[in-house]
Amino acid sequence: MRARESFDAIGTRWTLRTPAPLDGGVLARVHACVAAYDAVWSRFRPDSLVARIAAAPGVYALPAHGVALLDLYDVLDERTGGAVSPLVGRSLERLGYDPGLTLVPAGPPVPAPRAADVLARDGDRLVVHEPVLLDVGAAGKGQLVDLVAAELAACGVDDVLVDAGGDVLRHGAPVRVGLQQPGDASRAVGVVEVGDAAVCGSGVDRRTWGDGLHHVVDARTGAPTRDVVATWAVAPTAMVADGLATALFFVDPERLQVRFDLEYVRIHADGRVHWSLGLPGEVFA
Repeated sequence: MRARESFDAIGTRWTLRTPAPLDGGVLARVHACVAAYDAVWSRFRPDSLVARIAAAPGVYALPAHGVALLDLYDVLDERTGGAVSPLVGRSLERLGYDPGLTLVPAGPPVPAPRAADVLARDGDRLVVHEPVLLDVGAAGKGQLVDLVAAELAACGVDDVLVDAGGDVLRHGAPVRVGLQQPGDASRAVGVVEVGDAAVCGSGVDRRTWGDGLHHVVDARTGAPTRDVVATWAVAPTAMVADGLATALFFVDPERLQVRFDLEYVRIHADGRVHWSLGLPGEVFA
């Protein structure tokens, strides 16, 4: 893939690799796709759908992709015993990861509400019984990677690699993707080969502040997780890979492999490294 386009969006660096340069019209469609997603799911802007849900109860129409996203969250919630939830927005704000990025905790951690207590869904309608702050960071960036690739495919560009801050989706012949060592962007702990699949990673060093504070929060407690420090998941789509990379912080991989086509790498705080036997690559550690 000889051509490369890079841009910043939703707080991360994006890179698109294609056999030939993308023309302006195609790039405009990509940027419109990203902007539309941000207008729905951002908890950092006052005009998003998430902001409206946080302000008042009511019935809200979901975009088509929103149904698939919340369906995935339902399964992740069940598989992790409630640890992964889209309702952790207030928990993150409590820790200081708020729209102003104060990065100063407002008090001890607060658990996220249970979805069944505050939400219901009727097809593409989200029924909000009381104001709640959503945060879909566990799987949303991956879904947007899928949506960008789909937009490119609709423009006739179906040989592509989309990389959003290390969440990588490849449509086409397999490529090798390095797994960044936590805390050191210049080193890799392994490499995987992905073709018509995605690899997504998560690490406690990606967004960290204060004493032991980071963005991987257990919804049951509202506190950052401690045992696992980095994960990678290989799955057919970036949305699923992204969500599973988060779920791997909280449960053994076997609980996820029952429901998903998953290969993984997981690093614990004590230095132990585990990976699946079917991993399409190797781990150096």
